[in-house]
Amino acid sequence: MQLELENFTKCFDGTPVIENLNLTVGDGEMLALLGPSGCGKSTTLFAIAGIYRADGGRILFGDRDMSDLPSQRRNVGVVFQNYALYPHMTVAENIAFPLTVGKKRPPAAEVDRKVREIAELIHIEELLARRPAQLSGGQQQRVALARAIVRRPDVLLFDEPLANLDAKLRLEMRSEIRRIQLETGITAILVTHDQVEAMSMCDRVAIMDKGKILQTASPTQMYRAPVNKFVAGFLGNPPIVFMDGVVAADGMFQMGQGFTLPLPAHVRGLPLGQVITLGLRPEHFGGAGAGMASGRVSFVEPQGRETLFDVDVAPGVTLRSIQPMREDVRLGDTVNWAVDVENMLAFDANGDRL
Repeated sequence: MQLELENFTKCFDGTPVIENLNLTVGDGEMLALLGPSGCGKSTTLFAIAGIYRADGGRILFGDRDMSDLPSQRRNVGVVFQNYALYPHMTVAENIAFPLTVGKKRPPAAEVDRKVREIAELIHIEELLARRPAQLSGGQQQRVALARAIVRRPDVLLFDEPLANLDAKLRLEMRSEIRRIQLETGITAILVTHDQVEAMSMCDRVAIMDKGKILQTASPTQMYRAPVNKFVAGFLGNPPIVFMDGVVAADGMFQMGQGFTLPLPAHVRGLPLGQVITLGLRPEHFGGAGAGMASGRVSFVEPQGRETLFDVDVAPGVTLRSIQPMREDVRLGDTVNWAVDVENMLAFDANGDRL
Protein backbone atom coordinates (compact mmCIF):
# COMPACT_ATOMS: atom_id res chain seq x y z
CA MET A 1 0.00 0.00 0.00
CA GLN A 2 1.58 3.30 -1.08
CA LEU A 3 1.35 6.09 1.48
CA GLU A 4 1.43 9.74 0.47
CA LEU A 5 1.40 12.99 2.42
CA GLU A 6 0.32 15.83 0.15
CA ASN A 7 0.93 19.37 1.46
CA PHE A 8 0.38 18.05 4.99
CA THR A 9 0.01 20.83 7.57
CA LYS A 10 -0.39 20.54 11.33
CA CYS A 11 -0.95 23.41 13.77
CA PHE A 12 -0.98 23.61 17.56
CA ASP A 13 -2.77 26.59 19.14
CA GLY A 14 -2.98 28.15 15.71
CA THR A 15 0.76 27.96 15.07
CA PRO A 16 1.94 25.72 12.19
CA VAL A 17 4.54 23.19 13.33
CA ILE A 18 4.52 21.35 10.01
CA GLU A 19 3.55 23.21 6.85
CA ASN A 20 3.01 21.85 3.33
CA LEU A 21 5.04 18.69 3.89
CA ASN A 22 5.16 16.21 1.00
CA LEU A 23 6.29 12.60 1.33
CA THR A 24 5.69 9.35 -0.53
CA VAL A 25 6.39 5.90 0.92
CA GLY A 26 6.30 3.15 -1.68
CA ASP A 27 4.31 -0.05 -1.43
CA GLY A 28 6.22 -2.46 0.82
CA GLU A 29 8.91 0.10 1.61
CA MET A 30 10.24 0.87 5.08
CA LEU A 31 11.11 4.54 5.54
CA ALA A 32 12.67 6.28 8.53
CA LEU A 33 11.68 9.72 9.74
CA LEU A 34 14.93 10.78 11.37
CA GLY A 35 15.65 13.99 13.20
CA PRO A 36 16.25 15.73 16.54
CA SER A 37 13.63 15.99 19.26
CA GLY A 38 10.91 18.47 18.35
CA CYS A 39 11.49 18.33 14.60
CA GLY A 40 7.95 17.08 13.86
CA LYS A 41 8.54 13.41 13.11
CA SER A 42 6.22 12.01 15.82
CA THR A 43 3.57 14.61 14.95
CA THR A 44 3.68 13.36 11.36
CA LEU A 45 3.40 9.75 12.51
CA PHE A 46 0.44 10.46 14.78
CA ALA A 47 -1.34 12.27 11.95
CA ILE A 48 -0.89 9.23 9.70
CA ALA A 49 -2.28 7.04 12.49
CA GLY A 50 -5.26 9.35 12.94
CA ILE A 51 -4.31 10.31 16.50
CA TYR A 52 -3.85 13.90 15.28
CA ARG A 53 -6.14 15.51 12.73
CA ALA A 54 -4.40 17.22 9.81
CA ASP A 55 -5.03 20.96 9.51
CA GLY A 56 -4.27 21.02 5.81
CA GLY A 57 -3.35 18.80 2.88
CA ARG A 58 -4.18 15.14 2.38
CA ILE A 59 -3.08 11.76 3.73
CA LEU A 60 -3.52 9.08 1.06
CA PHE A 61 -3.39 5.30 1.47
CA GLY A 62 -3.16 4.21 -2.14
CA ASP A 63 -5.81 6.36 -3.85
CA ARG A 64 -7.97 6.67 -0.70
CA ASP A 65 -8.01 9.98 1.16
CA MET A 66 -7.79 9.12 4.87
CA SER A 67 -7.40 12.69 6.13
CA ASP A 68 -10.80 12.94 7.84
CA LEU A 69 -11.20 9.32 8.93
CA PRO A 70 -10.79 8.39 12.62
CA SER A 71 -7.91 6.12 13.57
CA GLN A 72 -10.09 3.01 13.98
CA ARG A 73 -11.06 3.19 10.30
CA ARG A 74 -7.55 3.55 8.89
CA ASN A 75 -6.26 -0.04 9.28
CA VAL A 76 -2.97 1.16 10.73
CA GLY A 77 -0.76 -0.79 13.11
CA VAL A 78 1.27 1.19 15.65
CA VAL A 79 4.17 0.01 17.81
CA PHE A 80 4.93 2.45 20.62
CA GLN A 81 8.07 3.03 22.64
CA ASN A 82 6.45 1.88 25.90
CA TYR A 83 4.84 -1.29 24.41
CA ALA A 84 1.35 -0.34 25.80
CA LEU A 85 0.38 -3.95 26.59
CA TYR A 86 -2.63 -4.70 28.75
CA PRO A 87 -1.19 -6.07 32.04
CA HIS A 88 -4.29 -8.12 32.97
CA MET A 89 -4.31 -10.00 29.65
CA THR A 90 -2.19 -12.89 28.51
CA VAL A 91 0.13 -12.53 25.54
CA ALA A 92 -2.42 -14.35 23.37
CA GLU A 93 -5.19 -12.02 24.52
CA ASN A 94 -3.04 -8.93 23.90
CA ILE A 95 -2.27 -10.07 20.35
CA ALA A 96 -5.90 -10.96 19.69
CA PHE A 97 -7.29 -7.67 21.00
CA PRO A 98 -7.35 -5.79 17.64
CA LEU A 99 -9.32 -8.69 16.14
CA THR A 100 -11.97 -8.73 18.86
CA VAL A 101 -12.93 -5.05 18.99
CA GLY A 102 -15.54 -3.55 16.72
CA LYS A 103 -18.77 -4.90 15.32
CA LYS A 104 -17.32 -7.55 13.01
CA ARG A 105 -15.66 -10.06 15.29
CA PRO A 106 -14.31 -13.18 13.60
CA PRO A 107 -15.05 -16.62 15.08
CA ALA A 108 -12.91 -17.63 18.05
CA ALA A 109 -11.22 -20.39 16.04
CA GLU A 110 -10.12 -17.89 13.37
CA VAL A 111 -8.81 -15.49 16.02
CA ASP A 112 -6.82 -18.32 17.62
CA ARG A 113 -5.39 -19.36 14.25
CA LYS A 114 -4.28 -15.82 13.39
CA VAL A 115 -2.72 -15.32 16.83
CA ARG A 116 -0.72 -18.53 16.50
CA GLU A 117 0.39 -17.67 12.96
CA ILE A 118 1.71 -14.29 14.05
CA ALA A 119 3.29 -15.75 17.19
CA GLU A 120 5.15 -18.25 15.03
CA LEU A 121 6.32 -15.53 12.63
CA ILE A 122 7.68 -13.47 15.52
CA HIS A 123 9.02 -16.47 17.45
CA ILE A 124 6.96 -16.06 20.62
CA GLU A 125 4.85 -19.24 20.47
CA GLU A 126 5.99 -20.34 23.93
CA LEU A 127 4.92 -17.04 25.53
CA LEU A 128 1.22 -17.05 24.64
CA ALA A 129 0.01 -18.04 28.12
CA ARG A 130 2.16 -15.53 30.01
CA ARG A 131 1.27 -12.01 31.12
CA PRO A 132 3.36 -8.90 30.30
CA ALA A 133 4.89 -8.72 33.81
CA GLN A 134 6.47 -12.13 33.17
CA LEU A 135 8.25 -10.95 30.00
CA SER A 136 11.56 -9.23 29.33
CA GLY A 137 11.66 -5.91 27.49
CA GLY A 138 12.54 -7.60 24.23
CA GLN A 139 9.72 -10.12 24.62
CA GLN A 140 7.23 -7.34 25.36
CA GLN A 141 8.32 -5.51 22.22
CA ARG A 142 7.78 -8.66 20.17
CA VAL A 143 4.27 -9.00 21.60
CA ALA A 144 3.55 -5.35 20.76
CA LEU A 145 4.75 -5.98 17.21
CA ALA A 146 2.60 -9.09 16.90
CA ARG A 147 -0.45 -7.16 18.10
CA ALA A 148 0.22 -4.40 15.55
CA ILE A 149 0.38 -6.72 12.53
CA VAL A 150 -2.12 -9.46 13.45
CA ARG A 151 -4.87 -7.86 11.38
CA ARG A 152 -2.52 -7.21 8.45
CA PRO A 153 -2.59 -3.39 8.45
CA ASP A 154 -2.13 -1.33 5.32
CA VAL A 155 0.56 0.73 7.08
CA LEU A 156 2.77 -0.15 10.06
CA LEU A 157 4.07 2.71 12.21
CA PHE A 158 6.95 2.53 14.71
CA ASP A 159 7.40 5.32 17.28
CA GLU A 160 10.90 4.99 18.79
CA PRO A 161 10.28 1.24 19.24
CA LEU A 162 13.74 0.33 20.58
CA ALA A 163 14.37 3.26 22.94
CA ASN A 164 13.70 1.25 26.12
CA LEU A 165 15.89 -1.74 25.24
CA ASP A 166 19.51 -2.31 26.19
CA ALA A 167 22.22 -2.26 23.52
CA LYS A 168 22.23 -6.01 22.83
CA LEU A 169 18.44 -6.22 22.57
CA ARG A 170 18.33 -3.15 20.32
CA LEU A 171 20.69 -4.87 17.90
CA GLU A 172 18.60 -8.05 17.96
CA MET A 173 15.28 -6.26 17.54
CA ARG A 174 16.58 -4.08 14.69
CA SER A 175 17.16 -7.15 12.57
CA GLU A 176 13.96 -8.85 13.75
CA ILE A 177 11.70 -5.91 12.95
CA ARG A 178 13.29 -5.59 9.51
CA ARG A 179 12.94 -9.34 8.88
CA ILE A 180 9.26 -9.30 9.80
CA GLN A 181 8.56 -6.19 7.72
CA LEU A 182 10.21 -7.77 4.69
CA GLU A 183 8.38 -11.08 5.16
CA THR A 184 4.98 -9.44 5.52
CA GLY A 185 5.58 -6.77 2.86
CA ILE A 186 3.74 -4.15 4.91
CA THR A 187 4.52 -0.52 4.15
CA ALA A 188 6.21 0.87 7.26
CA ILE A 189 7.45 4.13 8.78
CA LEU A 190 9.99 4.23 11.60
CA VAL A 191 10.27 7.37 13.73
CA THR A 192 13.63 7.61 15.47
CA HIS A 193 16.38 10.02 16.50
CA ASP A 194 18.92 7.16 16.27
CA GLN A 195 20.75 7.27 12.96
CA VAL A 196 22.00 3.67 13.31
CA GLU A 197 18.42 2.40 13.57
CA ALA A 198 17.36 4.46 10.57
CA MET A 199 20.26 3.44 8.36
CA SER A 200 20.28 -0.26 9.27
CA MET A 201 16.53 -0.93 9.20
CA CYS A 202 15.11 1.15 6.35
CA ASP A 203 15.12 1.35 2.56
CA ARG A 204 15.14 5.13 2.65
CA VAL A 205 15.63 7.86 5.24
CA ALA A 206 13.86 11.23 5.43
CA ILE A 207 15.72 13.71 7.62
CA MET A 208 13.51 16.31 9.30
CA ASP A 209 14.30 19.57 11.05
CA LYS A 210 11.89 22.27 12.25
CA GLY A 211 8.89 20.67 10.59
CA LYS A 212 10.52 20.27 7.17
CA ILE A 213 12.01 17.33 5.30
CA LEU A 214 15.52 18.31 4.27
CA GLN A 215 16.40 15.21 2.25
CA THR A 216 14.99 11.81 1.39
CA ALA A 217 17.37 9.16 0.05
CA SER A 218 18.79 5.71 0.66
CA PRO A 219 21.06 5.55 3.73
CA THR A 220 24.19 5.13 1.59
CA GLN A 221 23.25 7.91 -0.81
CA MET A 222 22.45 10.31 2.01
CA TYR A 223 25.69 9.53 3.85
CA ARG A 224 27.80 10.09 0.74
CA ALA A 225 25.88 13.03 -0.71
CA PRO A 226 24.09 15.02 2.03
CA VAL A 227 22.32 18.13 0.76
CA ASN A 228 23.66 20.37 3.52
CA LYS A 229 25.74 20.60 6.70
CA PHE A 230 22.83 19.66 8.95
CA VAL A 231 22.29 16.34 7.19
CA ALA A 232 26.03 15.65 7.01
CA GLY A 233 26.39 16.34 10.72
CA PHE A 234 23.39 14.26 11.69
CA LEU A 235 24.63 11.11 9.93
CA GLY A 236 27.82 9.38 10.94
CA ASN A 237 29.22 8.02 14.17
CA PRO A 238 31.77 9.26 15.11
CA PRO A 239 30.49 12.48 13.58
CA ILE A 240 31.99 14.44 10.72
CA VAL A 241 34.44 17.28 11.51
CA PHE A 242 33.70 20.65 9.88
CA MET A 243 36.48 23.11 9.02
CA ASP A 244 35.73 26.72 8.07
CA GLY A 245 38.12 28.51 5.72
CA VAL A 246 38.65 30.00 2.27
CA VAL A 247 39.69 28.90 -1.20
CA ALA A 248 43.41 29.66 -1.56
CA ALA A 249 45.84 29.60 -4.47
CA ASP A 250 47.10 26.41 -6.12
CA GLY A 251 43.94 24.42 -5.37
CA MET A 252 44.33 24.70 -1.62
CA PHE A 253 41.95 25.27 1.30
CA GLN A 254 43.20 27.52 4.10
CA MET A 255 41.89 28.11 7.60
CA GLY A 256 42.60 31.23 9.66
CA GLN A 257 44.89 29.22 11.92
CA GLY A 258 47.27 28.58 8.99
CA PHE A 259 46.15 24.97 8.49
CA THR A 260 45.92 24.00 4.79
CA LEU A 261 44.65 21.03 2.78
CA PRO A 262 44.24 20.35 -0.93
CA LEU A 263 40.71 21.03 -2.14
CA PRO A 264 38.59 18.21 -3.57
CA ALA A 265 38.78 18.28 -7.37
CA HIS A 266 35.14 19.27 -7.86
CA VAL A 267 35.57 22.60 -6.03
CA ARG A 268 39.00 23.67 -7.24
CA GLY A 269 37.42 26.09 -9.72
CA LEU A 270 35.87 28.26 -7.01
CA PRO A 271 36.99 31.91 -6.80
CA LEU A 272 39.98 32.70 -4.59
CA GLY A 273 38.91 33.87 -1.17
CA GLN A 274 35.45 32.27 -1.28
CA VAL A 275 34.35 31.18 2.18
CA ILE A 276 33.58 27.47 2.34
CA THR A 277 33.37 24.67 4.89
CA LEU A 278 35.01 21.29 4.40
CA GLY A 279 33.67 18.19 6.12
CA LEU A 280 36.01 15.31 6.91
CA ARG A 281 34.66 11.99 8.15
CA PRO A 282 36.84 9.90 10.52
CA GLU A 283 37.27 7.04 8.03
CA HIS A 284 38.92 9.45 5.56
CA PHE A 285 41.75 10.51 7.89
CA GLY A 286 44.60 8.17 8.75
CA GLY A 287 44.38 5.84 5.76
CA ALA A 288 45.31 6.79 2.20
CA GLY A 289 44.88 10.11 0.42
CA ALA A 290 46.48 13.03 -1.39
CA GLY A 291 46.55 15.36 1.63
CA MET A 292 48.55 15.21 4.84
CA ALA A 293 47.82 16.51 8.32
CA SER A 294 50.24 16.53 11.23
CA GLY A 295 49.38 16.98 14.87
CA ARG A 296 49.34 15.74 18.44
CA VAL A 297 47.08 12.86 19.51
CA SER A 298 44.79 14.31 22.18
CA PHE A 299 42.37 11.41 22.63
CA VAL A 300 42.48 7.64 22.15
CA GLU A 301 39.44 5.39 22.48
CA PRO A 302 39.89 1.65 21.83
CA GLN A 303 36.60 0.18 20.56
CA GLY A 304 37.60 -3.44 20.12
CA ARG A 305 38.15 -4.01 16.42
CA GLU A 306 38.64 -0.25 15.84
CA THR A 307 40.40 2.63 17.57
CA LEU A 308 39.22 6.23 17.56
CA PHE A 309 41.76 9.06 17.66
CA ASP A 310 41.48 12.84 18.04
CA VAL A 311 44.42 14.75 16.54
CA ASP A 312 45.01 18.45 17.23
CA VAL A 313 46.39 19.76 13.91
CA ALA A 314 46.16 23.52 14.65
CA PRO A 315 44.90 25.74 17.47
CA GLY A 316 41.19 25.02 17.73
CA VAL A 317 41.28 22.42 14.93
CA THR A 318 40.89 18.77 15.93
CA LEU A 319 40.51 16.03 13.33
CA ARG A 320 39.03 12.65 14.14
CA SER A 321 40.26 9.32 12.80
CA ILE A 322 38.86 5.80 13.11
CA GLN A 323 41.18 2.97 12.12
CA PRO A 324 41.46 -0.79 12.52
CA MET A 325 42.59 -1.62 16.05
CA ARG A 326 46.11 -0.37 16.69
CA GLU A 327 48.19 0.06 19.85
CA ASP A 328 51.28 1.69 18.36
CA VAL A 329 49.89 5.23 18.70
CA ARG A 330 49.52 6.64 22.19
CA LEU A 331 48.13 9.76 23.80
CA GLY A 332 50.51 12.69 23.22
CA ASP A 333 52.22 11.17 20.16
CA THR A 334 52.81 13.31 17.08
CA VAL A 335 51.42 11.77 13.90
CA ASN A 336 51.50 12.66 10.22
CA TRP A 337 48.50 10.99 8.58
CA ALA A 338 47.00 11.06 5.11
CA VAL A 339 43.72 12.82 4.32
CA ASP A 340 41.47 11.41 1.59
CA VAL A 341 40.65 14.83 0.20
CA GLU A 342 38.51 13.56 -2.69
CA ASN A 343 36.01 12.16 -0.19
CA MET A 344 35.77 15.40 1.77
CA LEU A 345 32.46 17.23 1.54
CA ALA A 346 32.34 20.94 0.71
CA PHE A 347 29.63 23.43 1.72
CA ASP A 348 29.00 27.06 0.86
CA ALA A 349 28.46 29.88 3.35
CA ASN A 350 24.75 28.95 3.63
CA GLY A 351 25.58 25.35 4.54
CA ASP A 352 24.49 23.86 1.20
CA ARG A 353 26.71 21.18 -0.33
CA LEU A 354 28.81 22.29 -3.27
